[in-house]
Amino acid sequence: MTRLIDAGSPWAKLPSELAPLMRAQVPGVTAQILSRIQEEIPEYSRPLDGPFGHAITNGIEHALIQFVHRVADPQTPLDPCAEMYRRLGCGEFREGRSLDTLQAAYRLGARIAWRSMSEFGEQVQLSTATMRALGEAVFEHIDDLAALAVEGYLAAQAKASGSRERRRRRLLELILAEPPTPRQVISELADAVDWPLPVRVHVVALDPSGVPEPWLDGPILADLEGPAPHLLVPEGIELDEHLGEVLHGGRAAVGPLAALEEAAESLRWARRALQLARDGVLPDEPILRCSEHLASLWLVSEAFLRDALIRKRLAPLDPLTPRQWERLAETLLAWLETRSGAPGVASRLGIHPQTVRYRLHQLEDLFGSDLNDPDTRFELEVALRADRLARGDKGI
Repeated sequence: MTRLIDAGSPWAKLPSELAPLMRAQVPGVTAQILSRIQEEIPEYSRPLDGPFGHAITNGIEHALIQFVHRVADPQTPLDPCAEMYRRLGCGEFREGRSLDTLQAAYRLGARIAWRSMSEFGEQVQLSTATMRALGEAVFEHIDDLAALAVEGYLAAQAKASGSRERRRRRLLELILAEPPTPRQVISELADAVDWPLPVRVHVVALDPSGVPEPWLDGPILADLEGPAPHLLVPEGIELDEHLGEVLHGGRAAVGPLAALEEAAESLRWARRALQLARDGVLPDEPILRCSEHLASLWLVSEAFLRDALIRKRLAPLDPLTPRQWERLAETLLAWLETRSGAPGVASRLGIHPQTVRYRLHQLEDLFGSDLNDPDTRFELEVALRADRLARGDKGI
């Protein structure tokens, strides 16, 4: 297809008589680009024999020749080489190299080509305006060819992935991958399956005993085939409406709202919450929301520090019998939570105020002036809550 070139295009500003001079530079620039790509991109550092070497060398050489043709005639269509670059992208996918690697090679090639063109421009004494147009043309040309290669890569990837459902699951895998997948790779695959990239998401961990039917379309991405099924739900989607219809009596834990780049962290906490619900530490609810239990999740997340705090702050209770320990700990926590006297604590615990007074006197004897220190009272409350969570007490 012939390209329409307007007067502001860099191609329109380049003298066509430069083309023959540039053509003589092609072999040397090809060798430079090929050498640097092999030096700087490990995936290409292999002997240039067979189909691999032929494809890479041919691709670089044809890119430069096509650039020269466009300088000679800005109307030169890309059609004759378009299929070649789509095949190159397809070949990259089949070789097992990532899209990010392919694009890194194009970016490096563009830098080397521009450096060579700059040296060429100095040799033939091009004006500043022409040099500027030459630089713009180099990077526009590389962008055009890279877009064709990406098109071929994604087409091969989509074909290899099979059904639309499998492509969407692959997108979900890339979003949740650790270390994180480059944003551009995710964006390109999302475009291929018509999935608008959300800014923030929830990730939902599902109990395998109640796995819902798969979503083939729509905003929710799902992986329901593995031992730990999960969903990725863009912000703003009504979860109860979707999950309530399809859980079939199972359990789901909704991870904290997170940026798309942090989706793997949301899934990690959703799975943690699901396990804590199974263990009786968090409420046994059909849809458990991490956002409603953030303090509890935090308190059980660092067992070493949690246990150290419990040992430090609750040490005065150690000499007591288990039953005494339980009663005084319960009373101390109620007192710290209510910040009231014996009647308020008694009402909270459902016991007689005189019993509370007796226990409070015992606590004063055990803890002394520490009960008057705000920082200590805070740590005591945290330690008591953490201890209950660690014991699997669903009352917290």
